[in-house]
Amino acid sequence: MDLGLKGRRALVMGGTKGLGRSIADALAAEGAAVVISGRDQGRLDQAAAELKAKGAASAAGVVADVARGEDMDRLAEAAIKAMGGVDILVLNHGGPPPCTASQITDAALAEWFQHIVASPIRIANRLIPPMRERGWGRVIVVGSTGMQHPIPTLALSNTLRASIWGWLKTFSGEVAKDGVTMNILAPGTILTDRVTQTTTVRAQQRNISFDDALAEAAAEIPAGRLGTPDDYGPMGAFLASEKGAYITGSMIRVDGGRVRGMV
Repeated sequence: MDLGLKGRRALVMGGTKGLGRSIADALAAEGAAVVISGRDQGRLDQAAAELKAKGAASAAGVVADVARGEDMDRLAEAAIKAMGGVDILVLNHGGPPPCTASQITDAALAEWFQHIVASPIRIANRLIPPMRERGWGRVIVVGSTGMQHPIPTLALSNTLRASIWGWLKTFSGEVAKDGVTMNILAPGTILTDRVTQTTTVRAQQRNISFDDALAEAAAEIPAGRLGTPDDYGPMGAFLASEKGAYITGSMIRVDGGRVRGMV
């Protein structure tokens, strides 16, 4: 299936590894131009070379830290300079440390609000208006199934991701008539550094081995296995494509059936 992404220009935040990289890989394979961000120029340069080898029309890496709002301004301008504009914006960032609801502190709320809510909204506010003017755009938020099915050990993540979900659901209704779609792509238990972190916490809490904790996590999934980044990224390319033009304001789960709720 030709997704119609040749000639499209994508900015993927946090695109050197994990879920962001899986979307960047899928977009590159469809012939899109890609700019990725991260905090290490060497890793960015390596990832950009690999994206070009996968088929990206062009690929470049820009150092930017989602913890600093001013970096979002610089990242947006660098992406525009590199590609001439941005048609597809993938909002992605690392997650906060595991904690229960009773362990959330004011300091942690303020710190991670910048990562999860303020910085993504800031760069989106810079890049969405030109999408509306052109009559075409895609915004994808790398989310979490915790937005629908709160994860007990990720209370801070659950809390703040609910805010960005509320923002996206509201904003998507404002821009749909302009040809801009906005969706959450929510992973289940996908084998990334983040899952290694949360599984380590689970093992410690239950006083079991890491491998046993990982096996327990897999047993909770109807598909009978943990996901891989290759399970996740292609759905991002689909949502970014011409074929996904009538999907907006939605949360699409890639979770092997882990979330049992019907909403």
